[in-house]
Amino acid sequence: EVQLQASGGGLVQTGGSLRLSCAASGFTFDDHAIGWFRQAPGKEREGVACISSDGGRTYYSDSVNGRFTISSDNAKNTVYLQMNYLKPGDTAVYYCAAGAEILRPCTVVAGTLPERTWGYYGLDNWGKGTQVTVSS
Repeated sequence: EVQLQASGGGLVQTGGSLRLSCAASGFTFDDHAIGWFRQAPGKEREGVACISSDGGRTYYSDSVNGRFTISSDNAKNTVYLQMNYLKPGDTAVYYCAAGAEILRPCTVVAGTLPERTWGYYGLDNWGKGTQVTVSS
C-alpha cells in the first residue's frame, strides 16, 4: 500500500522557518519524484517544489524560489521541505505526492501547470496534508 505521510507543520510568525517531512512507503522510492503542493482556503492546489528520483534536480514555484529548499534522503525514503522567511501568503495545507519519474511529474511545478493536468504526469499518490499557518 502506497503511503505518504506529511508532517512538521505548525504556527509560525512572519519571517520564521519550518521544516516539513514526507515519509514514503509502499513503492520504489528511487523510481519516483516527490513534490510538495499546497492549498490555501478558497484557492486551487498549487505546486511548490519537486525533486527528481535521484535527488539531482529540484524545481520551485516562483512564489517560493529562494526561500524554500527541497531535499531527499533516499536511505530513509523521506523528502524534506525547508521553508525559510515564511510569509502569511504561505499559509496553507501542505501535501506531498509521488509520481513515477518516467512520467516527469516535476513538470507540473517547473511549468506551473494547473491541477487538472497533474494526473497526466503520474501524480496519483497523495498523503494527508499538514497545516502551515504564518501569522503577521
